[in-house]
Amino acid sequence: MESKDPVQPTVRAEIAGTAQSEATNPTVAPLASHRTGHHIWTAAISLGAAAVASGLVFSTLPALAAPTGDHGQMTSTADILSIARTAEQLAVTFYSEGIKHHQQLGIQGSDLAYLQAAATEEQIHMEFLAENGGESLTDIFSFPEGHDTFKNLSLFVQTLEQLETAFVAAYVVAAGEFAQQSRPDLAQIAAQLCGVESEHRALGRDLAGLTPATNVAFEIALFNHVSDAFSALKAGGFLSPSDVNRFKYEPVSNRFPGVTGIQP
Repeated sequence: MESKDPVQPTVRAEIAGTAQSEATNPTVAPLASHRTGHHIWTAAISLGAAAVASGLVFSTLPALAAPTGDHGQMTSTADILSIARTAEQLAVTFYSEGIKHHQQLGIQGSDLAYLQAAATEEQIHMEFLAENGGESLTDIFSFPEGHDTFKNLSLFVQTLEQLETAFVAAYVVAAGEFAQQSRPDLAQIAAQLCGVESEHRALGRDLAGLTPATNVAFEIALFNHVSDAFSALKAGGFLSPSDVNRFKYEPVSNRFPGVTGIQP
């Protein structure tokens, strides 16, 4: 799929470099061939700094990154949908692994039901984005701390908070970019998705007993463009699979008892 926006030379070089690395490393699943023409994210300041300012907890994780200035061009509608779909696949993968290792994490009862509902909600998001033209850029992911992420509750929740903070920030800027492209319908969808991701972040904090679980008055606007979010995830270690740090997206059920609002 070709982006409607021209690809900047520096971004094109990054795409080419990543593709060459994947071609020579059989342990890294190649991104979809359609990725050429998608903006691949650049980074400047760390999410860690924003996290400290807002009271978030990312002490043991690599910092995600956000741009310092309004560099690059607006992310096209098609690219936003594809980036969001891929992020939702990452989210499903994360929650699925948490469910699989819930006993080791010490997550039971209503807390386990939260993870199961979250996985279902992310699956529903992914299916909506796919039905509306979003393409999967990759279905193989990694985590900054690899399999250890799912052996320690504190590390699991820190990863959850890092991911959900990035997802919220991506949907915040998506709403603005959709509006600028005269797509108020999709801007509304972005707001609806952002609200659910915010709930996930708060409930994740509650899993670890962090108080207050809802600790921001305004969600943090980390990115200038949705395309920046992809670079942030890449720099944060979520898109660097290897033989020992490789997690494949597998679809889960799009139904779970108590989950409503299946359609926007």
